Amino acid sequence: MLRILGHSLAILLLTALTQIGGLAYLLALLLRGLLFRHSQRRGLALLAIFVLLYGGATVALDAGVLTRRASLPCWEHDGAPLVSASPLTCLLNRHYVTPGTYNAIATLAGYVNTRFPGTLTQTLDAGFPFLDGFPLLPHLSHDDGRKVDLAFYYKGPDGAYRRGALPSPLGYWGFTLPAPGEPQPCTGTEDPLSLRWNMGWFQPLVRDDLTLDEARSKAALQWLTTKGPEHDVERILLEPHLKSRLGIASNRVRFQGCRAARHDDHIHIEISR
Repeated sequence: MLRILGHSLAILLLTALTQIGGLAYLLALLLRGLLFRHSQRRGLALLAIFVLLYGGATVALDAGVLTRRASLPCWEHDGAPLVSASPLTCLLNRHYVTPGTYNAIATLAGYVNTRFPGTLTQTLDAGFPFLDGFPLLPHLSHDDGRKVDLAFYYKGPDGAYRRGALPSPLGYWGFTLPAPGEPQPCTGTEDPLSLRWNMGWFQPLVRDDLTLDEARSKAALQWLTTKGPEHDVERILLEPHLKSRLGIASNRVRFQGCRAARHDDHIHIEISR
């Protein structure tokens, strides 16, 4: 009974984290039962089969064999201006988008690189490879391949842009705090249902030698609000203090509310197709 419970939990957890991992694990269990029924190393056999199945499916997905969604670049190559901020995003299959969304993000990255040569635009969580409506936890809306989180651009203590550098090793939770006098609509609110976590326990892992590159970040937001609609960009989520600081007036840039996750560590973009 405990084994069945353990395998069931593993299937549920892998499905929630990667979408396809639960199915790969279930198939690995079946194959182990067929091929290694009397083996003394059944645990090792299960792990090896799972890795082969999951790895093979991931390669096929990235090649566009199994899904109509496009995979955002996982590795930087040939000086391309767009890449995932973390290999973990790709390992967990959280980097898939619709073709229209891919085109919008790639065009944005090319624009910022043209304005500021040598700039690298980095993607964070996007979506799973299959099924509209399948939740990408802990996000509330990344369930159809039309939402992408982008990392901000950062500079070092000397004021120079740091290509590919992010305050957080995960891309998230390296917050750019509001300055005195900037809008802070959630100050003093304590909602037990809120996902607006400050992640205090994580902050010792965040670099303190990087600050927001306002010029590049503003250029990206300006493109999203002016040229973005031509590529079906319909909404951008951003903290009010950054919208004010960067001088963004467009109504397409909105505050996500005090119950959702903070958006002063990334830009959330929604595409209509």
